Amino acid sequence: MSNSTKRSMRFDCLVYFLRKNIPSLSNFDIWHKICFNIWRKLDPQNFIILNFGGYTMIERKDHLDLTGKVAVVTGAGGGIGKAVVEILSAYGAKVAMLDVSDKTEEKAQELRDAGREVDFYKTNIVDEADVEKTISAIVAKWGRIDILHNNAGTTVRKTIDELSEKEWDFVLDVGLKGLFLVSKHVIPHMKKTGGSIVNTGSGWGLKGGDQAAAYCAVKGGIVNVTRAMAIDLGQYKIRVNSINPGDTVTPMMIQEGWETGGIKCEADIEKFLESCGSDRPIARIGQPEDIANGVLFLVSDLASWVTGAALVVDGGGIA
Repeated sequence: MSNSTKRSMRFDCLVYFLRKNIPSLSNFDIWHKICFNIWRKLDPQNFIILNFGGYTMIERKDHLDLTGKVAVVTGAGGGIGKAVVEILSAYGAKVAMLDVSDKTEEKAQELRDAGREVDFYKTNIVDEADVEKTISAIVAKWGRIDILHNNAGTTVRKTIDELSEKEWDFVLDVGLKGLFLVSKHVIPHMKKTGGSIVNTGSGWGLKGGDQAAAYCAVKGGIVNVTRAMAIDLGQYKIRVNSINPGDTVTPMMIQEGWETGGIKCEADIEKFLESCGSDRPIARIGQPEDIANGVLFLVSDLASWVTGAALVVDGGGIA
C-alpha cells in the first residue's frame, strides 16, 4: 500500500471518528473543512497531496495563459486560421503562420507591430520537402512546438459525379494529405514536451451536405483520423481533438456562395451570409472568432483531459 493511500485512510478515519462523537454537526462539507484544518496541523508536509477522500476547493487559475508555448497554424492567411493566430498570440503564444499566400506576411507584420511574436512561413503543405524545411526552421528559431492547428482546407461544391479527378485530388490533398504531412513532421518535436493538436473538421464531417462530396469525404476523414491520433499519441501527453465549425464568414464561404448560385453579384453577398445562419437555433452565421475561441479552449489547460473529441461550434446547426 502506498504512503499516499495510507495517509488518505488515516484522514478518513479522522473524519469518521469526529462525526461519530459530534453528531450535531451533519453538513458534509463542514466536516471535511474541520478535518482538513486538523490534518494540516497534524501532518503539514503531506497535507497538500490529500486531494482525494476529502474536501478540496477549486481555485481560480489562468488556464488560458499560453506564455512560453509555440504554435503552428496552417491556412493562417485568412478566415478561421487568421483568427486563431490572433487569439493564440493574444494569450502569449509564439505563432508560426503557414500559408501559400505571400499576403500572409502583411498580417504577420501587423501582429508584430502590436507586440505579438508571430512569423510567416510560406509553405506548400502538400509538398513534404517544403513542410520538413518549414518545421525545421520553426524549431531552430523557437526550440519547440507545443500547439498545432491543422486548419488548411478547400472545397469544390459539386456532386460526386460532377467532380473531375483533379478536383477530387485537390480537395483531399489540401485537407487530408496536408494534415498528414504537417503532423508527421511536428509530432517528433512535440513528443519531447507534450502538446495539443487541433484539426479543423466541419459539421459536414459529422453529417452529409449537398453538392460537397469531396469536402464531406475530407472532413469525415479528419474527424476520424483525429480519434486515431488521440489513441496513438496520448502516451506522449499529446492531446488531439477536432473543431467542427458550421457556416462561418470566411473567404471560402463566400466562394461557396458563388459556386452554388447563392451569390450572383456582389450585392448578394450580405444577404447570402445572413441566410446561412437563419435556420439554426442561434440564428446567425458564425464569425471566425467563434471558432478561434473553441480552438483556444482545446489547446489550453482547461481541456487537459479532453482528447479524441469532436467539438462542434455551429450555433446548434446539427443539433
